Amino acid sequence: MPDFLPEPEFRHDYTPKTGVLLINLGTPEAPTAKALRPYLKEFLSDRRVVEIPRLLWWPILNGVILTLRPKKSAAKYASVWTAEGSPLLVHTQRQTKLLKGWLGEHGLQDVVVDFAMRYGNPSVADTLTRMRKQGVERLVVVPLYPQYAGSSSGTALDAVFRLLQKMRNMPEVRTVRHFHDDAGYIGALAGRIRAHWAIHGRAQKLVLSFHGVPHRTLEMGDPYHCECLKTGRLLAEALELSRDDYIVTFQSRFGRAEWLQPYTEPTLEKLAKEGVHSVDIACPGFVADCLETLEEIAMEGKQAFMAAGGRDYRYIDCLNESADWIAALGRITVASLGDWTQNTKVKPVNRLEIAKSVGATQ
Repeated sequence: MPDFLPEPEFRHDYTPKTGVLLINLGTPEAPTAKALRPYLKEFLSDRRVVEIPRLLWWPILNGVILTLRPKKSAAKYASVWTAEGSPLLVHTQRQTKLLKGWLGEHGLQDVVVDFAMRYGNPSVADTLTRMRKQGVERLVVVPLYPQYAGSSSGTALDAVFRLLQKMRNMPEVRTVRHFHDDAGYIGALAGRIRAHWAIHGRAQKLVLSFHGVPHRTLEMGDPYHCECLKTGRLLAEALELSRDDYIVTFQSRFGRAEWLQPYTEPTLEKLAKEGVHSVDIACPGFVADCLETLEEIAMEGKQAFMAAGGRDYRYIDCLNESADWIAALGRITVASLGDWTQNTKVKPVNRLEIAKSVGATQ
C-alpha cells in the first residue's frame, strides 16, 4: 500500500488556487438509531472528546453506550429534523454559500470555499481531497467554534493535519484558532439579541448557554472556560447590561464527572424558583442551530424552567445566516488570508464601531 495519496494530475495550464475550509461538528445521516450508531462511535472514540484510558472506555462505549444511546439520541434528532435534513448541515451549507458570495463581492471571486464535518459527512478527508483536485495550494482552515477547546477546534484541526501527513505535495496552511472576542462576531450576537428584544421585549434575565466540557480540562490548560466568559462579558458590554442582567451557563453534561459550572438546566430551575418569571436564552458558542440548541435548550430548557414555576421562556436563534454574521465570518477569513490575496475591498471592524452601531439601535 502506498505511503502517500495520489496527487492530482498535473496540467500545464494549471493555476494554483487559494481555498477556505469551514469545519463544523457533524451530524448523522438520518434521525434513526441505525444512523446514530456509527456517528456516535466516531464521535465518542475521539481521544480529544473522551480522555479516558481506552482499556476502561472501550467496554463502556461498545457494551453500553452504543447499545442504549442511539435509540434515545435518534428520538431527539427526529424532534428537530427538517424537510431539508439536519439543521446543522443545512445551516453550514448555507453559510458556506453565503461566505463564497461575500468574498466574491469583496474582490475574492477565485477563492474556493467548501465545508466539512468533523464527524459524519462530508468528511474532512473527502472535502480537502476535492479541494486539492480543484487546485487549492493555499488553505485557510476555519473551525466554526468561536471559543477554542481541544475537544472541538483542536480535533477539527487534527483531522486536517492527519490528511496532510498523507499528502506528498502539501498545501500551505493557515488556521483560525478562535474568534471569541472578534468585534464582528460580538456585534452580530448583539444584533441578534436586539432584534429579538425589538419584537418580544426584554426578559428579566438573559441566559448565555455554552456547550460544557469536563472541569479538569480547565485545570489541564484548556482556555475554553475563560474564552466563554470573555465572550459573555463583551456581549453584555455591547448590550449595555449590568452584571445582574445576565448569567453564563454550560450545557450538555455527559457522564458523572464534574463539568464546567453553573449547569444550564439547574440554573433555569433555580431562577424560576427564585421568582424570575421570564428569561431570554441564547447560545453564543454555536454559530448554527443544531440538536444542542433546538432540542436541549429550546425544548428541554423550556420544559425545566416552566415546570419550576417560570412563565415566559424565549429561545433566541443562533447566528445562522444573518448578514452581520456572514460579514464577520468574511472578515475573519480575510484576516487569515492576509497576503495570499490582493485587491480586497474589506474594511476592518473595531469594537468602537460595533458599540456605536449597537447603541444606534436602542
